[in-house]
Amino acid sequence: MTTPPTTPPTTPGQGQDQAQQERRQQRLEELSAALIRALSAQHALRYRGHRLELQGRPYPLRAPHLHPQQGLDDLGSFRGVADAIALRLRHNDAELHRHWLPTPPIARLVFELLEQLRVESLVESWHPGSKHNLHHRFDAWCNQFQASGQTETHIGLLLFTLAQMSWVQLGGGPLEETTEMMIESTRMFLLREIGPAFGLIRRHRHDQAAFAEQALSIALCMNELIDDLGQKQGADGKQEEALSEDTKRAFGLLLDLEGGDEAGQALAEQSHHSRLRQAAEALDYHVYDGSFDREWPAHKRVRPELLERLREGLDNRIREQGLNLNVLTKKLRRLLARPQRQGWSFGEEEGQLDGRRLSTLVTSVADRRVFKQEQQEPKGDAVVTFLIDNSGSMRPHIESISMLVDTLARALERVGAKVEILGFTTGHWNGGQPLRRWQRSGRPANPGRLNERCHLVYKDADTPWRRARRNIAALLKADLFREGLDGEALLWAEQRLLAQPAQDRLLLVISDGCPMDTATRQCNEQDILDLHLRQVSGRLEREGRISLCALGVGLDLSDYYRHSQLLDLSRTLDNKVFDEVLALMGKTLENR
Repeated sequence: MTTPPTTPPTTPGQGQDQAQQERRQQRLEELSAALIRALSAQHALRYRGHRLELQGRPYPLRAPHLHPQQGLDDLGSFRGVADAIALRLRHNDAELHRHWLPTPPIARLVFELLEQLRVESLVESWHPGSKHNLHHRFDAWCNQFQASGQTETHIGLLLFTLAQMSWVQLGGGPLEETTEMMIESTRMFLLREIGPAFGLIRRHRHDQAAFAEQALSIALCMNELIDDLGQKQGADGKQEEALSEDTKRAFGLLLDLEGGDEAGQALAEQSHHSRLRQAAEALDYHVYDGSFDREWPAHKRVRPELLERLREGLDNRIREQGLNLNVLTKKLRRLLARPQRQGWSFGEEEGQLDGRRLSTLVTSVADRRVFKQEQQEPKGDAVVTFLIDNSGSMRPHIESISMLVDTLARALERVGAKVEILGFTTGHWNGGQPLRRWQRSGRPANPGRLNERCHLVYKDADTPWRRARRNIAALLKADLFREGLDGEALLWAEQRLLAQPAQDRLLLVISDGCPMDTATRQCNEQDILDLHLRQVSGRLEREGRISLCALGVGLDLSDYYRHSQLLDLSRTLDNKVFDEVLALMGKTLENR
């Protein structure tokens, strides 16, 4: 998944810090999404790639105070934002909102802000905690806005004053004395301009349509005031552009919501992530020359004596971890168990009537043991595939990954599950024989994939762990690791999984980033490897024939996979790491 190691590597300390930050961010998003789902009853809401999605589509947050930052904001701010989003989902009619939404960017920003403050004012009195969280978040944003120096600009002060006035008018509570003094003259000016409409917003806060009419009037008036201000300060295009950029920085929003027709507006409202997914669906992925592609038993690429030494070292490292395999096995048994029929129990006093004992009803009226009950016992019927990214950047992590996968494979086999361990890489760095053939043929445009694919089988599903244990150690042969073609690897693993007769088929990808083959990326107009991965993972998740999840090694992979977990390998491979992996597997399998 990475280019050759020509750039300076990240130091261990930097990598650990980044991994910890990613884990905290992912944890905050999971907790926030759970809170929003509970309060709004929108069960199809989740974060993916640090973006909020509702029913698989991006859910934009355009009010300026709904964007807390990890490291800058405290947990109270994140709780406040979660409460605010839940209120938006409960009290906002999205179609009605789009109907009233103005076109000019500044007007649209003001309208979005007013609508968000309206729904926050509807927090129930029996939710004092939510009300406290909303106040805390708004106050924190106000303090950050002032500290940024944006209130010293004319546009920043205008918009900030409107936000404060609206917060108070809609029942948010009194302002701090310093804020009152700072905005006093600007507030008096704005009241002369927007007074009639502004005076009605509290009265109509329970009626979105009536409120939207007044909010639109205020938004258009603010847009006109800011346009006039721009003309007074400098009518040339550069000055107006600077003012617009100033406003964007002040409110931390992308005001690129232009477009008159419905299709244009819908496209503008989609996030970058959504557009990527559309491009992925439309992608015609192709291979320039697949005649050099190979699938290898991985142990065939390692000398037998070296393989023995690698296995011995792996066993020693696993013993040092002090893992309790029996406890892990019990947890996996509970995770994978499904009720299985184990025959019938006869002579029961309730259940289904047993036709063979009907005569008992005549000969012994008092005997009620004429029923039978079906016996069920929880058993696992699953096949699990570990698909491991064998790109160069995975080399520093492969020892920990080998221990993780080897231990899980042993435990899974104990509960009756089949296990397959696969890897994927390329035949060369920076393209191989396909690249040279393409160069000799005149370099036609958009050639597709230009490296030979190399798929490695460390353990197949039908080989027991005891017989495959030596071969699994080939994972530690780091010079097999080059670049990565993730989308094709998913297709390969899917094909092998579907050939296995099992009730549950789980594909767990272990990777540290996006797909990468330098030659393919440089010689095609699109980043076809990235788009192909999105295309394949999206199809697998929609079809549901296999359960797909991913472990991101120091990186959040939720941009590519619906179910993912950040894996921090900077610490000891302890039971907590395995619990996180099992939690991911359970979350992925819960909709089976």
